[in-house]
Amino acid sequence: MTDGSAPHPPTTTGGGRPPAPAGPRRTRRRLAAAGLAGIAVVVAVTLAVRGGAAPACAAPPVGAAVHTGKATFYDSAGAGGNCSRPAAPANRLYVALGPSEYAAGAACGGFLDVTGPRGAVRVLVMDQCPECAPGHLDLSAEAFARIADPVQGVVKVSYRAVVNPSLPGPLTFRMKEGASQWWFAVLVGDHGNPLRSVEVRQNGAWRSADREDYNYWLVPSGAGPGPYAIRVTDVYGHRVTATGIRMLPGQVQRSTTRMYGTGAATTTTRSAKPTRPPSARPTPTVSVSPSPTRPTPTGTPLLLDAALPATSPTVPTACG
Repeated sequence: MTDGSAPHPPTTTGGGRPPAPAGPRRTRRRLAAAGLAGIAVVVAVTLAVRGGAAPACAAPPVGAAVHTGKATFYDSAGAGGNCSRPAAPANRLYVALGPSEYAAGAACGGFLDVTGPRGAVRVLVMDQCPECAPGHLDLSAEAFARIADPVQGVVKVSYRAVVNPSLPGPLTFRMKEGASQWWFAVLVGDHGNPLRSVEVRQNGAWRSADREDYNYWLVPSGAGPGPYAIRVTDVYGHRVTATGIRMLPGQVQRSTTRMYGTGAATTTTRSAKPTRPPSARPTPTVSVSPSPTRPTPTGTPLLLDAALPATSPTVPTACG
């Protein structure tokens, strides 16, 4: 089921659900190596989150906690990464996170402020770096050049999540190729903060969608022919409802509803403490503590957001 034109209910697998089209995978990476002028090409290993292959503990960076680690760089060649964006952002400032911080897609669509030896940059979480350990950021080449000399290849950095970044516009929705009234799959865009849940209204009741590691939200049994009312909630408690979303596989639909700020609808009061994002497995805090032998980088301070809460939120955890 790949062309979105199935006229009949799709054949289910043994698990009682239609076979989902495979999400995009990161198949080519350019990883910078310290002290080398060349850039090595590495074939990424696909992380199979469904079926219990997710990291035992994983959580996206959220709140005001500052982390330390290292950064390398790569080029997505214009593709939208494992978060399934139609394309890389126009400014080409993005980052790939390791499995423990990518957290089966929970980090997708959020932003990080990253500080390196010679400056700071704000990047969109767009991709997964399967071989990256916690604290290892794989930046776009353009983002890396903002914080360090590319000849260095690997540099020490500090970084934190951005709370309530500026939004480019209202929420966008994209039905996945192959989606139909019998198999609902939607990608939500331009939400600013990482998302906690997506729900679809069907027959007067809200149905929760399940997030896949490639960042689509699924209702395997379908949600009817539409149009749909879709309720979106982020990790800080913002909740809005967009209506009139149609079953148009492969097309980006821009709503009239913003996730927060001017134009937001039915937004809840934001708590200083973010709510726990869903996870395939129990997940602890992924805060990278500074090593006694690894100093934090110098340079321009992190970009500060006017919307940061007075009380710094804690990183959400689902690890007991």
